Amino acid sequence: MPISLMLATLTDRRDFGDDWLLERKLDGERCVARKDGGDVRLESRTGKDLTGTYPEIRAAVAAQPAGELLLDGEVVAYDGEQTSFGRLQQRLGVATPSPEQLAANPVVYCVFDLLELDGEELTGRPLIERRARLARAIRPTAALQLTEAWRDDAQRRFAEACRSGWEGLIAKRADAPYAPGRSRAWLKLKCAWEQELVIGGYTDPAGSRTDFGALLVGHYEDGRLRYAGKVGTGYDQATLRDLGARLRELETSEPPFADARPVPRGTHWTRPELVAQVGFAEWTSDGRLRQPRFLGLRDDKRPAEVVRERPR
Repeated sequence: MPISLMLATLTDRRDFGDDWLLERKLDGERCVARKDGGDVRLESRTGKDLTGTYPEIRAAVAAQPAGELLLDGEVVAYDGEQTSFGRLQQRLGVATPSPEQLAANPVVYCVFDLLELDGEELTGRPLIERRARLARAIRPTAALQLTEAWRDDAQRRFAEACRSGWEGLIAKRADAPYAPGRSRAWLKLKCAWEQELVIGGYTDPAGSRTDFGALLVGHYEDGRLRYAGKVGTGYDQATLRDLGARLRELETSEPPFADARPVPRGTHWTRPELVAQVGFAEWTSDGRLRQPRFLGLRDDKRPAEVVRERPR
């Protein structure tokens, strides 16, 4: 069974006192690392085995001095100072990367929580204590780093994060235990709109475009897949080719959306099995995306879990 992870809730709040810790919001793949003696296993949020996908992280965890560890963090790929989900895409789902792939697209495991240490369960302890224990237990390497945490002027820190091109911040209550599921003790402050959406169809290509024109995407609400619009930008030629082939395999005659109106010309429906990461300017009043762009596929999110994120 996959480990049930603590998840952050989207917020438009920007004022936090010193009873909160602020961390950089990372654009990567959530990953839990378990070390048990000489054995190391890496798992995605859904329980998928990532040990072979990230051999440099497995080696970095194995080299830690503690005999038993359970770490929570994010696997990221950097493009200069910024985390790049596009670069990480080159490693996602690759069961056994080649030496060339490892060299061309290195990744870093950014660890932000310690859930177990040498047989001691720590999830019931306050975050501030878990982070202190984490700092003492871990020896950072090129492939394994500890995230920074600040008790700071949140509004100033958030403005600086956005100016620096970060995705945003995560605010965490310093006294909070680690509680599985979506939590108000962890809040995410985004510099730009971005979220996962389920692919339910595509349109025919036009002009010089190949394979498909736009993706039709949506999110679940009350058990029904609600249409959120079409995404026509953000694709390179390799993505058009590879994703186009996957979409054709998923074609179906019935629309998966409860409310896809109007239906774009040249639409092909697909079974709702793929999840896309989509950036956009805003939600319109009728629940559609404005200026959406494709950022990548997510194989660490189940389609049925994808809902519209709303600030709380």
